[in-house]
Amino acid sequence: MSEKHSEITELLGPTIESLGLELLGIEYLPAPGGATLRLYIDVPAGEGGEPERTVTIEDCESVSREVSAQLDVADPISSNYTLEVSSPGLDRPLFTATQFARFVGEEAKVGLKLPQDGRRRLQGRILRVEAGNVVFGLDDVEFVVAADNIDKARLVPDWAAMGLAPNKNSPSKGKPAKGQGSSTNTGKQPSTKPAAGKPHAE
Repeated sequence: MSEKHSEITELLGPTIESLGLELLGIEYLPAPGGATLRLYIDVPAGEGGEPERTVTIEDCESVSREVSAQLDVADPISSNYTLEVSSPGLDRPLFTATQFARFVGEEAKVGLKLPQDGRRRLQGRILRVEAGNVVFGLDDVEFVVAADNIDKARLVPDWAAMGLAPNKNSPSKGKPAKGQGSSTNTGKQPSTKPAAGKPHAE
């Protein structure tokens, strides 16, 4: 996790928790026309180990309003940026070793920060998490990756098993949307306060 990621996560995490939600992780994507700050939120797991409900568009809008005000005051991003708040969706992003451990047995698509055994990308089943490493199964071979060398990772849903595979005879029907809800705000800094627009569903 970069210094910028850590700063923003530490800043916004408690605010999101105060709303009864959990900050899974963030993506900070600088670009010439303005950066994108994407927050992934979820409902904390209940006693059974799973969230008692799914994230709604109202949750995303509430988080967007609260963190927009906080970002305005703290000013951690000096350039123009767009704030996006989203639920994790079925192709859930994974940010920490703990999150990988929760989904042992699931398929994941992973991008590495540094090449390993000639690979920068891989897709395999999460076998286990041990000693700061995530072990994947690739073609019946174990592939061990240091958790801190994982740049991006997402679960790969088994659409067919869920009965949600795209129908080849119906081109207009495809995979369901990634998240249950999402919201977007635009901020402008540093010369003025972020011009946070009214949150809206994407």
